[in-house]
Amino acid sequence: MVAKTFGSAVSGVDAKLITIEVNVGQGTSFYMVGLPDSAVKESQQRVESALKYYGYRMPRQKVVVNLAPADIRKEGSSYDLPIAMGILKGSEQVAFPELEQYIIMGELSLDGRLRPIKGALPIAIEARKRGFKGFVLPKENAAEASIVNNLDIIGVDHLEEAIGFMEGELDIAPTVTDTRDIFYHSIESYEFDFSDVQGQENIKRAMEIAAAGGHNVIMIGPPGAGKTMLAKRLPSILPPLSLQEALETTKIHSVAGKLGGNASLIARRPFRSPHHTISDVALVGGGGNPQPGEISLSHNGVLFLDELPEFKRTVLEVMRQPLEERKVTISRAKVSVDYPANFMLIASMNPCPCGYYNHPEKECVCGPGIVQRYLNKVSGPLLDRIDLHVEVTPVKFDEMTSNRKSENSKSIRDRVILGRQKQVERFAGNPDIYCNAMMPSHLVKEVCQINEAGKVLLKTAMEKLGLSARAYDRILKVARTISDLSQCEDIKVEHLAEAIQYRSLDREGWAG
Repeated sequence: MVAKTFGSAVSGVDAKLITIEVNVGQGTSFYMVGLPDSAVKESQQRVESALKYYGYRMPRQKVVVNLAPADIRKEGSSYDLPIAMGILKGSEQVAFPELEQYIIMGELSLDGRLRPIKGALPIAIEARKRGFKGFVLPKENAAEASIVNNLDIIGVDHLEEAIGFMEGELDIAPTVTDTRDIFYHSIESYEFDFSDVQGQENIKRAMEIAAAGGHNVIMIGPPGAGKTMLAKRLPSILPPLSLQEALETTKIHSVAGKLGGNASLIARRPFRSPHHTISDVALVGGGGNPQPGEISLSHNGVLFLDELPEFKRTVLEVMRQPLEERKVTISRAKVSVDYPANFMLIASMNPCPCGYYNHPEKECVCGPGIVQRYLNKVSGPLLDRIDLHVEVTPVKFDEMTSNRKSENSKSIRDRVILGRQKQVERFAGNPDIYCNAMMPSHLVKEVCQINEAGKVLLKTAMEKLGLSARAYDRILKVARTISDLSQCEDIKVEHLAEAIQYRSLDREGWAG
């Protein structure tokens, strides 16, 4: 008898429908076809052990399992449960009248318990799109999949529970999640707040500008000046995620298996801080079975690279294209996968190996040329994609011990949201652009027009401070953001002056 069940394969951040056909007939062998990898082939032993544990039998006949379409490679152990259900129906041990109305996924342990799977959310989205009645999966993934409405999410703990449900003998209530309730209760809940930061008003201002315009930032300063502390608080002043952005972000974390047990919708902007020993594949994604990297896991959020010059040169260089295109393409001989990578890059670094170059009190002990060599570890093309260069100085004792209350993140975020609203209106006719940092050169000329006094100031700054030509567009973009924060229609001279000071690393002779 031929039985048919349905599963799914994840490709990139989307899922594809997989039909699992089981034919039990005359003979004695077990065959699995349809381009399965080793983990899928090994399911025979897991399925046989799980069936025996609950008193069922593995047919001693010819069993052919076909995973269609046969030209898509099937990977992982999550096909165990649909294969087991197909074998039970194909060998006529159970009836399963509604088997073909559900997508079924799950990895079986030898005693029949179900282990969680990756990519439950994109699979649930595909199941609803295909018109399935429901999705049977491990209970740990049920909250994640229940983000999708109009689909029965049936979470089960073990094989016997799944069999009972599909036979109609066991009534399992679908898992229901009020997505909007979770979303609106979580969007303003952050672990870190700018009210904890004493002093550093100029750095807070730079962070506010970066958040308002979506600009990338690099902070240069001595150890202990507060660079990491400030970077961790940046997500708390970014505009809240929209529901669509939250779904996109959750899909990526679901595919990567980073959501954890019983996790649901990601309602806060992600903050990723990889160690400087990270490989280029781990950062941008890839591998034999392509997986999203750190830049995709920080999609719609912040990627923080602490001690930037300590990262391998190759790791930093592979970020250049994703920073421009807001996505990363992983190409292999037989497959090409796109992952979104729309993130804000926040980097920090010491000004020299000892950390005390330009320190107001401590003396730098680095020899001649050492400072420049250290800064040169970060390439010009990468710096070209960073709009704000901010010098962080140590906080004085009086500021550190002051009882004066610092402005909290909510107040700053309210101003950032107002600034972003102006940009949303400005770029309404450009669906791929929603903040100033994303403007291409032709739009900069149109949107960032300055008066004669501004042109004189910018020309003087470029000549006197030795600013490079690549700084020109960046200064105009940042000035436009400062203008938006001030709710001004035009870029004024004071906006340009403030933008110019955020180009520290472009100044000739900055490193001696």
